[in-house]
Amino acid sequence: QVQLVESGGGLVQAGGSLRLSCAASGRTLNSYTMGWFRQAPGKEREFVAAINRSGSNTYYTDSVKGRFTISRDNPKNTVLLQMNSLKPEDTAVYYCAAGNFYVNSAGNYRQRNTYTYWGQGTQVIVSS
Repeated sequence: QVQLVESGGGLVQAGGSLRLSCAASGRTLNSYTMGWFRQAPGKEREFVAAINRSGSNTYYTDSVKGRFTISRDNPKNTVLLQMNSLKPEDTAVYYCAAGNFYVNSAGNYRQRNTYTYWGQGTQVIVSS
């Protein structure tokens, strides 16, 4: 079992920055692909970013490329999402997820059901 706890959400003005953190317990994260998803009111949960087991490769949805950066610190069992140049459309609950899989060319990291463990989420509100 892996327990994930997100933190770092809050209210920020458009153009501002936030850094989300995902702390894991129960098992070390170095055998898990990690992802961030988000869910806005009335919408489905969507993929935001992912990072492979070693941290050597990162993946982003188009709308956040160049603004968000995912990283991991395996010894500290932590995954971060640095969010810059925030926009009102980034407003959502952000979820951290862990999956015991290798990234493939079909983009399995984008699929929610590829991940086994989920955090409770942290709210991000971007005001215009």
